[in-house]
Amino acid sequence: MPAGRDFRPSGAGQAPDGQGQKLIEKLISVNRVAKVHKGGKRLSFTALAVVGDGQGRVGLALGKAREAADAIRKGFVHAQRQMATIPLTNGTIPHETIGHADASKVLLKPASPGTGIIAGGSVRAVCQVCGIKNILTKSLGSTNAVNLAKATFQGLVTLETPESFQQRRKLIVDVDEDLPG
Repeated sequence: MPAGRDFRPSGAGQAPDGQGQKLIEKLISVNRVAKVHKGGKRLSFTALAVVGDGQGRVGLALGKAREAADAIRKGFVHAQRQMATIPLTNGTIPHETIGHADASKVLLKPASPGTGIIAGGSVRAVCQVCGIKNILTKSLGSTNAVNLAKATFQGLVTLETPESFQQRRKLIVDVDEDLPG
């Protein structure tokens, strides 16, 4: 385990990133996997971890190891490496989107201030560490925790601001249109 790291296997820890700011760590799930061999069962563990700074950066990873503690540690380390920046507008997302991962789909909609995070399980964890304060979500399809978290992450990564859309398409966009908040 790296020195100076505040590691909390319960899932709601804080760890410093490379820039010196604190990261929020959440452990979504730990799964025991058994593989049957000639000599018996070989047990291993997978840990789904999400890391964010609470200001629009979030990372998600699945750590795998023979021991649960090692899988958790690997999950957090890999999640820090996978971090992406999400555009936020007044504590919510700029527009509606749908994230896909295997058989899971997650609908993410912006919400007005005071709504809170209307989500369950792994979708809520990803939104919280990202720094989203108000959002409406609906999970469609499979409710597998790993796939829901991946679908949420994929949906958040596809978000873009009106300015970036305008630049990409070389259009003039009125930014004051129907933004929540």
